[in-house]
Amino acid sequence: MKNVNQQPPVNQPGLYQIKVRGRLDESWSSWFDDMAITTECGHDGRPVTTLTGTVSDQAALHGLLSRIRDLGLPLLLVQCMEDRRSSM
Repeated sequence: MKNVNQQPPVNQPGLYQIKVRGRLDESWSSWFDDMAITTECGHDGRPVTTLTGTVSDQAALHGLLSRIRDLGLPLLLVQCMEDRRSSM
């Protein structure tokens, strides 16, 4: 089992998944640093958009989260799927 206190490195890239309530189509990908964008219906029937891709460091992650905030999209999930240390 993964240690819950383990933190992704702040200055190295990692693969992230970010979920927000609302609909963004693939045309937003370049504004979100070329992350893959998919949208599906949530369990309540409302749209949920998932952004998946490599984020260069924590500063870049905070920039992405600021863009989400600026669009007024409710944040549902931010998850580091893997960091570069675990794949080396």
